[in-house]
Amino acid sequence: MIARILIPVILLIVLPDLYVDVHYLRHRSSYVWWKRLLWWLPSLLMLAYSVAIASTRDFVPDEMVFINVYMMLVGIVVMPKAIFALFSSVGYLLCRLRHRRANWGNILWLPVALFQIYIVCYGFIFGFGKLEVRHLDLYFDDLPKEFDGYRIVHFSDAHVGTFQYDRRQLLQRDVDSINAQHADMVVFTGDIQNMKPQEIYPVQDILAQVKAPDGVYSVLGNHDYSIYTHVPPAVAQANIAETVARQQRAGWNVLRNEHRVIRRGTDSLVVAGEENGGRKPSPALADIGKTLRGVGNDAFVVMLQHDPSVWRNQILPSSHVQLTLSGHTHAGQVSLFGLRPTMLTAKEDYGLYMDGNRQLYVTSGLAGVLAMRFGATAEIAVITLHRAL
Repeated sequence: MIARILIPVILLIVLPDLYVDVHYLRHRSSYVWWKRLLWWLPSLLMLAYSVAIASTRDFVPDEMVFINVYMMLVGIVVMPKAIFALFSSVGYLLCRLRHRRANWGNILWLPVALFQIYIVCYGFIFGFGKLEVRHLDLYFDDLPKEFDGYRIVHFSDAHVGTFQYDRRQLLQRDVDSINAQHADMVVFTGDIQNMKPQEIYPVQDILAQVKAPDGVYSVLGNHDYSIYTHVPPAVAQANIAETVARQQRAGWNVLRNEHRVIRRGTDSLVVAGEENGGRKPSPALADIGKTLRGVGNDAFVVMLQHDPSVWRNQILPSSHVQLTLSGHTHAGQVSLFGLRPTMLTAKEDYGLYMDGNRQLYVTSGLAGVLAMRFGATAEIAVITLHRAL
């Protein structure tokens, strides 16, 4: 992960220290060599940590504690200095343009930096451990009568490799919360792992506890295709097969461009699941024609697709699917006043979206590669289907 952005990370670490050194420290007579070394020491250590993290072969280290500690240090050591350098330099330029001496940037940076430190500390220490059970009532004109009141629990992005050590109890709590909803069907919309199926082994028993009368259905997400590991293609394919097998061993029905039919008396509901779609580098393997082969135009379809961008790009124009359930975005993992970073890259990044009688729900998911959340709480969605009056 860090290897992809190593140069910007190095600049983020070095430039703020260089700015402070040149503008505020170097001209002082008391700024002797050992004080200069002390000033630069945290950045030198962060540079060494960055290179070590970037040198790992895979997307992130197997021991997730290393990447989480690294990102927390970036938030409380590197970012405050970067905020000061930004505010101070902008203030300096304004002083030059307006011929004033007071640089308000040297004051205004502090509350911003303190708030940013609060976000990071709260997000890693408290935010990741929170869970919300969100209830939604969705109405459809063409919902079969026997499925009026049908309950679906939707969860996504478990990233079980993040639930290492004492976080295992959080995953157990999540599964207990899912089962406590007494849903008719449970669906999982991808990213069960960070990189490798071996992450699933320690929590296999917990995943097997997810139960529902009409079954548990899942699809693969971008992290489930071994694209974040440096392994030969044959090993990657074996990893994918193992990821699927582990879910099946837990009693889940993994849908790979296929569908199943659930019946209530003379009525039926189709649950369909596509392979991951979306933009590169994520795998684009979704095939809606294959997924819905044999499904009539009058059928009510619940589509599982990890990437919500596929809804507008493919599902809406190429099918009659009434309800699509997705994850992938984690709701940005940080949300301030309703603003999320994923809003910059995804038109449908979190929540309920409608296009006529057709609906998409994008959940915030359970976890992520980083064990941090602020304002974008992990959730399970309890969806109750209703016939529109």
